[in-house]
Amino acid sequence: MSKKEADIINDDPVANMSVVEVESYISAMEKSALLYEERNFDERIEAIDFIEFQLIGQIEYLLQKDHQSAGLLSLKGRADNVKCVLEAVDISLFKQLRENIRTGGQRGTQFKSLVKKYVGFNLEDNEHQGEPGYDNLDIFINGLFPFPFMPEQTKNLEPGMVYYQKTPARIVFELVEKSQFNKDDVFFDLGSGLGQVAILVNLLAGIRTRGVEFEPAFCNYANDCAAELNITNVAFINADARQTYYSEGTIFFMYTPFTGQILQDVLEILRAESLHRKIKIITYGPCTAQVALQSWLHFAAPQDTHIYKLGFFTSL
Repeated sequence: MSKKEADIINDDPVANMSVVEVESYISAMEKSALLYEERNFDERIEAIDFIEFQLIGQIEYLLQKDHQSAGLLSLKGRADNVKCVLEAVDISLFKQLRENIRTGGQRGTQFKSLVKKYVGFNLEDNEHQGEPGYDNLDIFINGLFPFPFMPEQTKNLEPGMVYYQKTPARIVFELVEKSQFNKDDVFFDLGSGLGQVAILVNLLAGIRTRGVEFEPAFCNYANDCAAELNITNVAFINADARQTYYSEGTIFFMYTPFTGQILQDVLEILRAESLHRKIKIITYGPCTAQVALQSWLHFAAPQDTHIYKLGFFTSL
C-alpha cells in the first residue's frame, strides 16, 4: 500500500463527505492489494469498520436527499463489495488457523507468535485502563472460536451474581505473561462464561485449565468450542462456584463474577483449600478490593487496587 493510500484509509473522514470524496476512499481500498493479504489483519479490520460505519453511513445519508441517484447506489454497491471481499479474506484465514489449532500445531510460544503475526498489541499499553477496553486482539481471538453466536441465557442470576462480560483478550495475555505457570499448575476460571479465558490460557501456557460456570448454555458452548478445537486438557463445569470441588486447582481467576456475600463465601472455600497447598488468586474488576481485604492472602501490589488492572494474590 502506498503512503497516499494509507493516508486515505487511515485519516479521519471529513464530516459530510462529498460524493467525490466517498468515491476516492472506495477506489483506494479497491486498489490496495495489501489489504487483501491475510497478514494485514489490523489494517483490514480498520478498513472494514471505516466502510461500515463511515462510508456506507455517508452514502445512505446522501441517498436520503437523492434516493434515486444511480451514482450513489453504484457507490454503495462498490463499498458493500469491498467489505464482503475483505471479510472473506478473514473467513478463510480463521478457517485455516482453527485447523492448525485442531491438529496441535499451535501451542505456547508458537500460538503467541501466530497471534502477533497478525495483530499488533502491547501488554504495557494502558489506554483502556479505566475501562474493560476491547480492541483488534479481541476481534482476532473471537475469529478463532468456531461458533460466532453467543447462546441465550437460560437461568436467572441470584442477587450478587454479575452478568457475563468477556475478559479483554489483552488481559488474558498479560495474565499468562506475568503468572509464570509451571507444568503442574491447574488454572480455574470462576464464572468462565463462554470459555475464552480458560481456552486461551491453555493455548498460551499449555497447562490444564478448568472453567466453572453457573449458566448451562454458556458452559455447553465452552465445552463445544474446546472439543471443536481439539483441546483436550480444558474442561468446563456447570455449577455454582460455592458448590464446586477445587482440590486440583492451584491458580484461580475471577473477573468479578459475583460480589458481596457470594464472593466472600467463595473466598472462604479457597481459604480452606490454601490450608493444604499454596494457591494463587488473580482478579480483574471491582472484586479486587474485596479480595485485597483477606488476611490470608498476600497482595503483590497492595497500593494498586485499580479495578481494571490485574491483581495477583498468593496464600500465606
